[in-house]
Amino acid sequence: MKNASQTPILPSLAVLRCFEAAARRESFTLAAEELHLTQSAVSRQVRELEQTLGFPLFRRVGRRVVLSDAGRRFADELGTDLERLRQTVYQTIAAGDQRRALRIASLPTFANRWLIPRLEQFEATNPDIVVSIGTCLEPFDFHRERFDLAIHFGSEDWPDTRMVRLCDEEVVAVAAPRFVERHGLTGPADLDSAPLLHLDSRPHAWREWFRAAGLRNEPVLRGKWFDQFSMIITAAVASLGAALLPAYLIEEELHSGRLVRVGDTAMRTDKCYYIVTPAGVEDELCRRFTDWIRAEVSPITPA
Repeated sequence: MKNASQTPILPSLAVLRCFEAAARRESFTLAAEELHLTQSAVSRQVRELEQTLGFPLFRRVGRRVVLSDAGRRFADELGTDLERLRQTVYQTIAAGDQRRALRIASLPTFANRWLIPRLEQFEATNPDIVVSIGTCLEPFDFHRERFDLAIHFGSEDWPDTRMVRLCDEEVVAVAAPRFVERHGLTGPADLDSAPLLHLDSRPHAWREWFRAAGLRNEPVLRGKWFDQFSMIITAAVASLGAALLPAYLIEEELHSGRLVRVGDTAMRTDKCYYIVTPAGVEDELCRRFTDWIRAEVSPITPA
């Protein structure tokens, strides 16, 4: 059994912040400017940390400082830990002393176009919960990231999690009324000669949609390419081309008439949206949010 003298002394937060800033910038001078300290103060704090750990974190190359291998590994882990600590503090401040915080990771376009406009409804029926949303593009480790729940699009392949199917995705062909008039679009067949908008991650989407629409012609893949649905929505509204878009992302544009359907074909993709939580963790806030969002998507696409 260890006694008090055998227990490692944890460095202070001030020491860790100095090292994190110096490591991120690989400069004691720039770290000092960021932290409003003197260069000698930063150097002294880093030296204290090295003495505590028992090995060097930086090496000098001429007049510069460069992270050692051990220093770089430590900096990577520490950066994650400090970010988690910041998020914990921010969530606590946001929630105050009467509410609890629920942090959700989501794809940016889904959050901006569908989730955020509906959050007022969730908070109205759950006044004791304050929701914060961060960006999630790929699966992550819930033990390392400060998220309680994630909304994931893809396959059911996120290890060490519980995945609840939220909804399928159906894409429709749309265009701005001005674009329809300019190119004389009377139906899907006319799209094979019109400028099309493409998503980088779905290069074959238009070909698949043409087949689903029963068209024999292969679409001419001219037009503009983008890496986000949000950009394609803006481009379609601006009459830059016809677009293939998930219907739930353009509810407002379809309702207002800024975009109109070209044909009736709605193509269901082979991927789904999922609600993801850590495996083996039962959380009341996550359950309440899951119940709410599943009820919200049911009028759009059967879950």
